[in-house]
Amino acid sequence: MNSASTIDTPIIKKRTGFTIIHRKLQGYVGFANLPNQVHRKSVKKGFQFTCMVVGESGLGKSTMVNTLFNTQLCPTQKEEPHPSDELPQTIKIESVTSDIEENGVHLRLTVVDTPGFGDFINNEDSWKPILNNIQSRYDYYLEQENSIDRKMMSDNRIHACLYFIAPTGHGLKPLDIEVMQHLHSRVNLIPVIAKADTMTEEEIIAFKERILADIEYNQISIYQAPIYEYDDQETLAENRDVMAKMPFAIVGSNKEYQTEQGRMIRGRKYPWGLIEVDNEDHCDFVKLRQMLIRTHMEELKEYTNDVLYENYRSEKLIEMGVRQDDDLCIEISPCSKIKDELMKHNEKINQMEEEMKTVFECQVNENQHRLKETEEELYARHEEMRVNLEKLMFELEDKKNRIKAQTHAKPDKKRKGCVF
Repeated sequence: MNSASTIDTPIIKKRTGFTIIHRKLQGYVGFANLPNQVHRKSVKKGFQFTCMVVGESGLGKSTMVNTLFNTQLCPTQKEEPHPSDELPQTIKIESVTSDIEENGVHLRLTVVDTPGFGDFINNEDSWKPILNNIQSRYDYYLEQENSIDRKMMSDNRIHACLYFIAPTGHGLKPLDIEVMQHLHSRVNLIPVIAKADTMTEEEIIAFKERILADIEYNQISIYQAPIYEYDDQETLAENRDVMAKMPFAIVGSNKEYQTEQGRMIRGRKYPWGLIEVDNEDHCDFVKLRQMLIRTHMEELKEYTNDVLYENYRSEKLIEMGVRQDDDLCIEISPCSKIKDELMKHNEKINQMEEEMKTVFECQVNENQHRLKETEEELYARHEEMRVNLEKLMFELEDKKNRIKAQTHAKPDKKRKGCVF
């Protein structure tokens, strides 16, 4: 090969453990076409994205999903239960999958809804069905990784969770805090303020500050856009602008209206005017769509795979009997693990038996000592009573002898008195 394709002054950067040499090419080689190859392969394969929506009923979750992807994915009109129907006791998890296409790019979109959330009188542990669904998807993906044939692996993990907050203006509810605390370590949390058209601009700003304060106080992790080494200033400014809007105050609507200028817009019509969904001056819908779809969809999937799923996978493998040291991964067979647990259990039982034996011996010795003291006390009392009885008998015998002596002496005195 010709070594003249590089310049003579390489740029050397030293890092921990290795050295990186940056060289500039004098001519065209061809690996700059790699992004095109990746693009061509990705377009051919298609993309997958799974989004979960969590929030109380009536906050417009289905409408927002339909507005985001500009198609009818989720039904917005749901059947009202009959008064005689039995109400569900737990949260339902419903999943809708659709294949959509835009400019030749195919996207398999799965929307996971949680109807019934927050509708019960007692909402304790209402987060469990949601968390179980997220973790069951991780388990299924882990099972696919461990299978022999991994050619047809499908990724149904939750890549983003839109958490809808009611526009109360008072901050997060205790239910919101509890649910977000259990979900933030398993999924990318994106908080959104539903039906933001019910609040003024000043109220929205104050409400966002309260929500962020509650999130920080309760140590809840929400999604943050990653910063890469080679990002330009425009990209960094765009990310800062998007993240500054979180939590996003959104308005959802699929209805179109004609403005006075003749434009067709999506929005909501009120007696005082129109709320435009796609107008950044009216709500944060454009920023949410930009982050979720246009700029950070792959980052959401990457963070799910590299951080959230890896953390869960490590915990799961440790539970299954796989532990890892600094140099290598040591796998423990289930039989040896059971033997170790049985040995530890037997040792624990033996230790408990020794402790119980010691306690029993102490109690026996204490009872024997108490019985000995009682026996000595009874013997002393018996001896005292015997001495007293002998003394009493001696006194009675002495008294008896004196009485006898007096009885024999009295007749002689009477005879002496009768002599004439």
